Amino acid sequence: MTALRYGIVGGGFISAFQLKAMRQVRGLEVAGLTSRRRPEQLAAYVREHGLGDGRIYDSIKEMAPHVDVIAIFAPNFARIEMVEELVDAVKAGAQLKGVICEKPLGRNLAEARRLVQLVEEVGLPHAYFENQLHMKSLQAHRTQLAPIMESMGPPVLVRSSEEHAGPHNPWFWDPTQQGGGVMSDMGCHCLAVGWYALTPPGKGVRFLEPQSVLADLSLLKWGQPRWRNQLLETHGVDYGRTAAEDFATGMVTYKNPESNQRVKAQFTVSWMYDKQGLRLALDGIGPGYAFEMNTLRSPLEVFIGDAAATATADSELALEKSQASRGLLTVHPNEADLYGYNDENEDALAAFAGKRPPLLDWHYGVEIVRLTMAAYLSAERGATVDLTDAETAHELESYVPLIQQGRGGEVLGG
Repeated sequence: MTALRYGIVGGGFISAFQLKAMRQVRGLEVAGLTSRRRPEQLAAYVREHGLGDGRIYDSIKEMAPHVDVIAIFAPNFARIEMVEELVDAVKAGAQLKGVICEKPLGRNLAEARRLVQLVEEVGLPHAYFENQLHMKSLQAHRTQLAPIMESMGPPVLVRSSEEHAGPHNPWFWDPTQQGGGVMSDMGCHCLAVGWYALTPPGKGVRFLEPQSVLADLSLLKWGQPRWRNQLLETHGVDYGRTAAEDFATGMVTYKNPESNQRVKAQFTVSWMYDKQGLRLALDGIGPGYAFEMNTLRSPLEVFIGDAAATATADSELALEKSQASRGLLTVHPNEADLYGYNDENEDALAAFAGKRPPLLDWHYGVEIVRLTMAAYLSAERGATVDLTDAETAHELESYVPLIQQGRGGEVLGG
């Protein structure tokens, strides 16, 4: 079987994490990389681990004729420009089989719809990368409980959360570049997980119809003087001027169009989880059954005492966003697989080989952006947003959250 040639756009954290997953996926090679800053370290990693030639290109336009799939792992603020360049390359003759976009599809609904318009005007197949829907634990609970759900009914309430102590790169912290704060960065994960975990077996990912969103956004830790100064010194982002939320929680109500049953998905995300490191949690309740997942429960723990702590070269070898290099540490030997990155790449490969549609496409990504925008609007209004209201639906199409505009103080105080 001929390997599908990936061209990776972006040289940051997510590209590096995806490369760890790609080492475990058959049928792909990394044929090219391009980034605003030459991704020399990523290219060396590709060559070291036999993923491909690791050739660096100066632009998407230059790389496109030499790859089958473009994978956009670049910052949110650059997406439209990059997809425009990609589409121009296709119009110039590049024979691409597909394009991938890492979550979120856009910073707002207008951007997300523009991206879909661009790729579909040249007939380019697309896959939306939301790794958490591919997590083996999430897929396994759905498989295990499928006969129970058929007999008793699907879940009626799920609660999902993603929490860690904050992003790696400055642009993630800047609401005008990233699109907001933690709601934009990680809320999209939990919105997707909640929607999917409530969906009955055998139904599509958009089967349940979103009815309303109620959300609360806060700046709890990183608005305090000590931490605000640390953020400014470390990343050059001033939350005294352009604040973004570090905590968000809320509820989405869905309707089953066949039974008219209302079900609910609660979400909580934060950038102030000062424990072991990244935690993904999900639990759900159905008639007569329940399920629960927590990624900080690992079959492996290690203890590092004070005397030995100086020997720790990289605490994130044990766990993403690790907050400690000593004490009792949770260790995940294969985080890329745990979080679903391997499986989302396998899904994309099958889709672009023509075997079946991807689990998630960019139209799905648009809907996640719509729910995210509804959460921001709810927080600004201090009220539930009715997604079935025509006037509200129209407003969301052009809505840009105040936090995204750099006016977070009007919503978060301070």
